[in-house]
Amino acid sequence: MTDPWLSARVLVRRPAFTLDVEFTAEHGEVVAVIGPNGAGKSTLLGVLAGLLVPDGGEIRLGDRVVTAPGLHVPPHRRGVGLLAQQAMLFPHLTALANVAFGPRAHGVPRAAAEARARELLAAVDAADLAHRRPARMSGGQQQRVALARALAPRPELLLLDEPLAALDVDAAPAMRSLLRRLVRAERQTALLVTHDALDALVLADRVVVLTDGRIVEQGPTREVLARPRSAFTARIAGLDLVPGVALADGLRTADGTTVAGRLDGVAVGEPAVAVFPPAAVSVFAQEPKGSPRNVFPVRLAAIEPRGDVVRLRASAVPGGPGWVDGLAADVTPAAVADLGLEPGMVLWFAVKAAETAVYPAR
Repeated sequence: MTDPWLSARVLVRRPAFTLDVEFTAEHGEVVAVIGPNGAGKSTLLGVLAGLLVPDGGEIRLGDRVVTAPGLHVPPHRRGVGLLAQQAMLFPHLTALANVAFGPRAHGVPRAAAEARARELLAAVDAADLAHRRPARMSGGQQQRVALARALAPRPELLLLDEPLAALDVDAAPAMRSLLRRLVRAERQTALLVTHDALDALVLADRVVVLTDGRIVEQGPTREVLARPRSAFTARIAGLDLVPGVALADGLRTADGTTVAGRLDGVAVGEPAVAVFPPAAVSVFAQEPKGSPRNVFPVRLAAIEPRGDVVRLRASAVPGGPGWVDGLAADVTPAAVADLGLEPGMVLWFAVKAAETAVYPAR
């Protein structure tokens, strides 16, 4: 069995925070790193790029060790490319010169560097921008050129730091498709930091979830997002998640509440999560009677229009279960009007047991 293309063990200690992770990536694989603010994503990228020296661990790219105790290969000799939220193009250089800069800095002759630059500008649909400076480009155009510049030196590892976050809603889908096509065509090994489940689904083969400086779950992208094991992952996947311990017919939360559901690969007594989609949540102004086995009071924290539906975000009520914080229910605009919904109202969320899956928390 061959060694992975990227092998990373990273330890960074700070007064109020410790990053301690270990993961790998195969050649040509795209790994998404997701997690809440403060989870350690930016610190991890800084270490991989060579901008931060860790307190311990080892980073190997191909057959080269670039970080180890007593060894720190500087950024310009590391073979790592970066595409961030902002394009950060050199303002005094044309698009062609920006893209050619990396190969030229690595000793490639001018003619060959410019040929590589023209090839990549064409690949990112920006050939007509070759002689423009950044001030004469839109944000989407600048990001296309920045992608070409990041790929131009043929980096061993490409770091994608929320590259679509600063783009408007019209430019982001085209850039997402372009990233997928070009990264695949170049067989580029990449690490993608994102807060968007769609970015991960479209671009990444695997997902690593960071929380408080630790990896809390990882695996194939669709599997992780379909079966989240942490509240953050569930939220960006658009699902509701309740942690607890598996029972014969569901789950018991830390405060003793029972959530009825279908057990899926989990044994009674094991740490588990109950997961259900917001569309499965019914909303009532008064406590409902009848078939739903999972009924709990919430305070309406926020009303979020989302196209054809409205997402209601819950918070806890005094004396009620605390785990409802952040849970969501999707309803129609008509339901919002019929119920006269306003933030601060006390409501009842109801979910049928048949709509609730209970599976292992680890």
